Amino acid sequence: MPIRSATEADRDAIWAILEPMIRAGETYPLPRNMSREEAFAFWFSLEKDVYVFVEDGHVLGTYFLKANQQGGGAHVANCGYVTSLAAQGRGIARTMCLHSLERAKERGFRGVQFNFVVSSNTRAVKLWSSLGFETVGRLPEVFAHPKLGFVDALVMYRQIR
Repeated sequence: MPIRSATEADRDAIWAILEPMIRAGETYPLPRNMSREEAFAFWFSLEKDVYVFVEDGHVLGTYFLKANQQGGGAHVANCGYVTSLAAQGRGIARTMCLHSLERAKERGFRGVQFNFVVSSNTRAVKLWSSLGFETVGRLPEVFAHPKLGFVDALVMYRQIR
């Protein structure tokens, strides 16, 4: 499997993946002027396990896995995925998601919830749906898309017992 835990040595490669996504402002509700340090504080926060997809020695994708909530909601995982611009459309996000489902199951999670899937990110919505995630909620016009204006965000969920 070309996925492993991220290390300190991966930070430059991860930043090369995260920065274009952050600057575009089209898929994650993060400030478009977020600094490298702020991005790392978010992506590598203590509650997250961070992984990288590596091919021929190059990091082409990254994802995190964490509990979605604390206490009574700690049995449901949450993940975030980003693939490098040059490697999109090659199945890397699918591979990372399948890997995350296995890791979540190993850690005892009973489901995975995506809290904020931007509805205009149709590739992600189609991919998550194809992997068994259901849209369980729609948040009307909660995301300020830089090109499309206000768009909906979806809450998507999949059980993994």
